Amino acid sequence: MALPPFVSDMEKKTNSKTKNIKKGVNRRKKRTAEATSAALLQKVVVLPGEMVFSELEGKISVSAVMSAVDSDSPLLLMIEKEEEEREDGSGVVNKNVCEIGMIARVRQVVKLGEDKARALFEGISRAKISTIKEVNDSFNVEVSSLTEKELGTYTPEENEAMCRNLAADVHEYLAMNPRVSKSFVNKMKANATIVELMDFVAANLPLDFEDKLMVLQIENVVERYMYLSGAIENECRIMRLRGELAEKLEEKVDENQRKYVLEEQLRLIRSELGEDTPETEADKYMKTLEGLNASEEVKKAIAKEIDRYKNIPSGSSESGIEQAHIETLLNMPWDNASEENNSLENASEILERDHYGLEKVKERILEFLAVRNLTEKGQTPIICLIGPPGTGKTSIAKSLAEAMGRKYIRISLGGVRDEAEIRGHRKTYIGAMPGVIASGLEHAGVKNPLILLDEIDKVSPEYNGSTSSALLEVLDAEQNKEFRDHYLEIPIDLSDVLFIATANSENSIPAPLLDRMEVIELSGYTENEKFHIAKEHLIKKQFEKNGLKKGNLKISDAAIRGIINLYTREAGVRSLERRIGKVCRKAAKQIYEKPDIKINVSLKNLPDFLGKEKYLPEDRAGRNQIGIVRGLAWTAVGGVTLEIEVNIIPGKGELIVTGQIGDVMQESAKAGLTYIRSISDELGLNASFFKGHDIHIHIPEGATPKDGPSAGVTMVTAMASAITRIPARADVAMTGEITLRGRVLPIGGLKEKILAAKAVGIKTVLVPEKNKSDVEEISEEIKSGMDIRFMKDIREIFDITLTKKFKRGRNGNKKRGA
Repeated sequence: MALPPFVSDMEKKTNSKTKNIKKGVNRRKKRTAEATSAALLQKVVVLPGEMVFSELEGKISVSAVMSAVDSDSPLLLMIEKEEEEREDGSGVVNKNVCEIGMIARVRQVVKLGEDKARALFEGISRAKISTIKEVNDSFNVEVSSLTEKELGTYTPEENEAMCRNLAADVHEYLAMNPRVSKSFVNKMKANATIVELMDFVAANLPLDFEDKLMVLQIENVVERYMYLSGAIENECRIMRLRGELAEKLEEKVDENQRKYVLEEQLRLIRSELGEDTPETEADKYMKTLEGLNASEEVKKAIAKEIDRYKNIPSGSSESGIEQAHIETLLNMPWDNASEENNSLENASEILERDHYGLEKVKERILEFLAVRNLTEKGQTPIICLIGPPGTGKTSIAKSLAEAMGRKYIRISLGGVRDEAEIRGHRKTYIGAMPGVIASGLEHAGVKNPLILLDEIDKVSPEYNGSTSSALLEVLDAEQNKEFRDHYLEIPIDLSDVLFIATANSENSIPAPLLDRMEVIELSGYTENEKFHIAKEHLIKKQFEKNGLKKGNLKISDAAIRGIINLYTREAGVRSLERRIGKVCRKAAKQIYEKPDIKINVSLKNLPDFLGKEKYLPEDRAGRNQIGIVRGLAWTAVGGVTLEIEVNIIPGKGELIVTGQIGDVMQESAKAGLTYIRSISDELGLNASFFKGHDIHIHIPEGATPKDGPSAGVTMVTAMASAITRIPARADVAMTGEITLRGRVLPIGGLKEKILAAKAVGIKTVLVPEKNKSDVEEISEEIKSGMDIRFMKDIREIFDITLTKKFKRGRNGNKKRGA
């Protein structure tokens, strides 16, 4: 390293400098104590030969400075460590000041007030403070010069070595810090001792207050040199590190990142110096993690994410993504569970209070609670409630959550068509978030809520991954112990979650998904069930919703049954509730206008509230007609009746089917026609009949799509009636699948179909014999007053439905179409 110019001049005058050192040592052998006035400085250090401006506060300090100016005499500058004063003995005040002070001369002073001034001091020499006394509002301080023992001894060669090393350190510092003026180097005395050189360097370099104070306070010259040299070298290392940081960050710096660069440099500098930094977001996350109720594996994974977050630049977009990810992980209820109520009596009471009927569902829930109480754990069932809208599927799940003391979370799956909505998005994507299952757990705050998967049959066809396949893992009790959400990236235990799914039809649920759930069917309500639900639940609910009291409005039993039969036609009770709500709103308007009025709703004045009847009784059953047969069908909203019409017209032997029917129903029509042609002799038909006539099958309500095989027997019977010109009974309804040989096969949705027949006043219902077990499970309330007959062959249906026997060709009758 090249030395500054003044070093060579110093070498030439080594002998002269040595003589000065010896003289100085001799002078230090004498130590005298003298009393002098003093002033206090705060956060300011004055070194020998240095001129410093400083503000003074306090009447004593200002008075001492003004006296020194008037007498043109030096005074002692004491450096305060703290502002407080402590009493010690009578008349003696020990100021909390540094042990070494500075004898200085006041060059200039400006008084700013009674007890405030600004002065220019020039340091002369160090002085050791012995005692401090307060006399007549002034400090009387005894001081003495430093002894040889206190200063330490060193040879002329050591003095020269220290001077050269210090000069080299100064040269290196100036080379790395261009902001510091280099002109003061020329002012350095070539024959200065190491003491003079250290004071000059410390006074002219931009050192911290603490460093300058240490240069003033350290008595031993060699130790003082070691400290000053180390402080300069430390500053050089910091500036060197800043240079390296500037090179590393140069490519990333722009105007928007300037603030980030400064913060990053400060953080790295503190890290290199081993200094404590203020609490950061990462530190807060670590504190939260310590109190998190989770397994060690989960904590280790989250701690790893926090460590990764620490190393991400705070101004980058990745930092925000990682921060949101960590906060989500810390909010998850890993091992937090709510206390459950496993009382069967309590559960039964709540279920009976909130719902009428639904015996199968209630029984299964009580069975689960009983098993759980016996085994203390038990496998949590995954139940799927399938039934028409308005039959209480969603509400019974909410009541079950209340009965068991579990948090209730509802997740609507209607329209969900992306696997990521179930499993979550990868956190690297912008706007990524957890899936609906993980979000539900986070919202619940416990790991054992009741989660309702509403409308599971309405999951849209997938365009990006398989949504139903993602649900397979969620609803599999063997797999959901380690369900992995793509966003969280840590397995979640779903085994304690009670999943309840709802659907209107099981036909649209994929078979593997349906196989993982325990299906409980909720069929439509009977008229009597609707009556009790309306009277015990719906009317009370609407009274409260519309601000009515029992004394204001009374709805008679006949009016309730009239609303059910004349204004609604549904499997559930939603439309019934809306009609009751309409009655309550109209009554509320009248009560508001006339507060003292009492309204009675009867069957007679029901149209005043609901208008004209929507379903007239006379429309429920018609007269016997040729080619018109009533069938029974199942829909997502319950059972319905279908009047299938058949006409025989001249043509080319074609089969025409209309009414927006599906492929399965068209195939049933073709199979039925084939069977009719196979028994043409029994029907009294000539072989040429089918060549010269077209058969047109129509199912009314053409705007409604229809499909399924259960209308097969109805279409065959209607064709037989139209071909033979024999009227079919209007008070008979039927359902069943037809084969080419005339066998009647079983169908589903029998309860809803029988309810539909009963609703339109049909008493006789023909069903496949293989559905006998299904009929036995139907309550007696539904079967009461119904004549349910079981059929094996289509001929048995012909005998019951057609009003007279065929004119059979085999008996010699004239064949039609001959």
